[in-house]
Amino acid sequence: MIRLLTLLAAVLIGTAPARAEDIVADLSQDRVAISTNFDGSEILIFGAIRREAPRRFDSKMAIIVTVAGPPESVVVRRKERRLGIWVNTASVEMAGVPSFYSIASSIPLAEALTPEADARWHITTASALRGPSMATTPGGDPDFLEALIRVNRASGAYGRVEGAVALRDGTLFSTEIALPADLTEGNYDARIFLTRDGEVVDSYATSLYVSKVGLERWIYALAHDQPLIYGLLSLFIAIVAGWLASAIFRFVRV
Repeated sequence: MIRLLTLLAAVLIGTAPARAEDIVADLSQDRVAISTNFDGSEILIFGAIRREAPRRFDSKMAIIVTVAGPPESVVVRRKERRLGIWVNTASVEMAGVPSFYSIASSIPLAEALTPEADARWHITTASALRGPSMATTPGGDPDFLEALIRVNRASGAYGRVEGAVALRDGTLFSTEIALPADLTEGNYDARIFLTRDGEVVDSYATSLYVSKVGLERWIYALAHDQPLIYGLLSLFIAIVAGWLASAIFRFVRV
């Protein structure tokens, strides 16, 4: 509620120099904590369009929201059937790939964004993966890129929901972005775009931080900072668990 009141005050007072139309936005939370019982979360992204002049009705307006997770390196492999067996025949390493990418819009993307604007701002999933943050790209073969998108959409890491941004009276907007349970720790960058007739009029960027807490944080730190101790501890737990299972089985048989 405090965030919403602050946002509305900024719109009404106009605390910063404004264009003819610009975006004022915020997130319902700026930090997500991953604990042992974490099973996913949702973040509310809301805002308003601030105007210096009356609302225009001579063009089609849209709001597009994207959320990108921390970048990572992945290897995409192509499999082909040889002599009745599926084998890897080619692979491409791609760096700077967002571990999570979700896009939501108030209207269908084909109406909200021109291909030229998409290429300039890297908004859709395929365009974002071809952006300047990509250290290695799949060259001229689009099959690797399409395979990466297809696999991540199937796992829930990538999403696209058209019509998910609620736009009220052409001024207030809001949407909810679902975050899966297997989040990667780090910064998640949110971008909000205001478009008219497919061209970007204004954009706004903010972020939230996802971090492990409690036992999850301790296990993660131990595995990365003290891998030998982590390995020995895992081996000890496996031995104890096996011994307990064996003891319980013998007791049940008796």
